[in-house]
Amino acid sequence: MIYTLTTNPSIDYIMRFDSFVDGATIRAISTEKYAGGKGIMVSKILRNLGNDPINIGFVGGFTGQFIKDKLRELGIREEFTKIKGDSRINAKLKYDKETEINAEGPHIDGEEIERFFEKIKEIGKDDLLVISGSLPKSLDKDFYKQVIKKAKCDFTIDIANKEVLSYLGYKPILIKPNKEELGNIFERDIDSFDEMVTYAKKLVGLGAENVIVSLGKEGSIFVDKDCVYRAKAIDGKLVNSVGAGDSMVGGFVHGIREGLTKKDAYKLAVACGTATAFSPDIGSKEKIYEILKKVEVSEIGN
Repeated sequence: MIYTLTTNPSIDYIMRFDSFVDGATIRAISTEKYAGGKGIMVSKILRNLGNDPINIGFVGGFTGQFIKDKLRELGIREEFTKIKGDSRINAKLKYDKETEINAEGPHIDGEEIERFFEKIKEIGKDDLLVISGSLPKSLDKDFYKQVIKKAKCDFTIDIANKEVLSYLGYKPILIKPNKEELGNIFERDIDSFDEMVTYAKKLVGLGAENVIVSLGKEGSIFVDKDCVYRAKAIDGKLVNSVGAGDSMVGGFVHGIREGLTKKDAYKLAVACGTATAFSPDIGSKEKIYEILKKVEVSEIGN
């Protein structure tokens, strides 16, 4: 079983504009509402691939009920811990650029946290836990470490800053920074391709089993202890950057659980991330496998 953890899920309220002017009254040409949060995004792609993940985390209020209902409509299982506060709403403004306005999220109290940890006890050692996204301010900064210790199963972790370094000793099976996040982790500018490979290898040396670094228009790289692969970017129109990285995580995890080689799991990850980038929401199974035929991966050394 694959569990995805989203501690701070949201309604993603997408507003599309012909143009955007700061300080003016602007009418959206269309709006959409989705269940959002990095773990939820991973669950969506896993479901599209034929997996049956379970979402865990915290939801509350009318916004939390919307999130639960949307997942149910998609046939995705959820076992969220109910809280008193309202789950957040994040605004995604799309015009000739993309602007995201993310809310802070609800307060989560001690009793709610204890009920969540009771749920963690149900995770078995043969299960896999996908951990991703920011923590609500009311949770301890080491909350994810407490989860890892209690779950005692394989896990992936997606954190965008240097805090991820403190998790590498727990041996995550995957971390997936983008180019900017890789620089944030090591607190330096990383510009050249060779530097990206060098610092991805450092992450492996510190304990990560596998590392994927997404590079936008430059494609991506995969690094483990034995090899380095590079995938070219697929030509197409960027429709939606939200969830593309999470889709890569889901694709790789699904591939590994299905017994694919790491190279083929990486190719599937690339196809999943690209399919989402080219779609209004998470990439469909048909779109993923259409793109998979175009994915080119080359080994560039070790």
